[in-house]
Parts: sequence; structure tokens; C-alpha cells
Amino acid sequence: IHGDANESILVPAFYIDVFPTTNADYARFVAATDHRVPKHWSQGEPPDHLLNHPVVFVTWDDASAYASWAAKSLPSSEQWEKAARGERGENYPWGSQMTAAKCNVRESGIGNTTPVDRYHSGASPYGIYDMCGNVWEWLSAKSASSRYQLKGSAFTSPFARAMPSLFNDASTDMLDDDTGFRCVTPAETMRALLTMNS
Repeated sequence: IHGDANESILVPAFYIDVFPTTNADYARFVAATDHRVPKHWSQGEPPDHLLNHPVVFVTWDDASAYASWAAKSLPSSEQWEKAARGERGENYPWGSQMTAAKCNVRESGIGNTTPVDRYHSGASPYGIYDMCGNVWEWLSAKSASSRYQLKGSAFTSPFARAMPSLFNDASTDMLDDDTGFRCVTPAETMRALLTMNS
């Protein structure tokens, strides 16, 4: 089930990261590749109290570079939305109830990112966290020239923007304190990796 029209779409099997990419994850990428660091880090290192928070101040190109390094990719709009809404296409990861307390949005009053494993009751039917709130997430879906889609809303967004079916996009060079990403892997790639390691 995808988009405002709740269109039924067949999505090939895939694996998606349970959590958004954290500052700790991104630090390993930076150490391995010498990629530029997000501007809120100090002396090239993420603050200790933010290690388990989603990385922010990353452009689409930064997110794509991380995904390539990790042998993954950014999710398509259909993949991201299926992970958020499940097979039944619920309005929210937790069901149809408008429950802002299940995610980090403006109404929460926190005013910053939160640890990626904080909102247990807001997890999707597949056990995926932060599909509503915390940070907007870059997708692989191009919306216009030099623009890509974002999903999920953020701590800066009103709860009304948190529905996974809603559309948002931004320029590839946009970087902000409320925008991060997570990655996906095709099922056949994961099966091949597991076979190699068994």
C-alpha cells in the first residue's frame, strides 16, 4: 500500500535497517573513507551523548556515499513506506490511532533528536523504529532535477506531517539538523552474504 491514494504495489523482498543511521555508524564510515564530517561534530568526532542518535546535517550525496560504502542503498519510496506501514497499509507504524506520544515530533516538546531505540511502542509491524518523527530520511526516489524524496517527518515537524504516506522532498545539497537516513539491502544480496559466511 503506497501513497495518499493507498495504491497496492508489489515490492520485491528487501531488508531495511531497524534504526536510522546513527552518529556512531557514520563515524565508522568517516574513519574508513575520510568523508567530511557533519558540522555539529567536534574535532571530527560525534559528541558522546549523541552516539545513539541519528546522524544529521547530511546531504543526499552524503547519505548515498554512506550507503555505497556499506554495500547498501537508500530506500525507494515504496520500500520505505512498506517498512513503515506493513502489508495492511496502516496510517502509522503502530496502527491507525493518531498517537503523537509514540514518536519524536514537535508536540513532544523535546526539540532535538532522541536515541534511535527510544520509541518501542512506535515501531512498525516489522519492528522498524523511528518511521515517524526524530529525523526526515533521504530516499533514492528522485522527485525533480536535483531533488529527492524524504519520508518520516522529524522532531521539528508537527504530528500532522508524520504520516508515512505523505510526500516531501528537498534539494540534494540540503543539510539540516532534522534530516538523516537509513539503508536497505535486496533480499537476494543478503541471502548471498549469509551463504558466504555460513
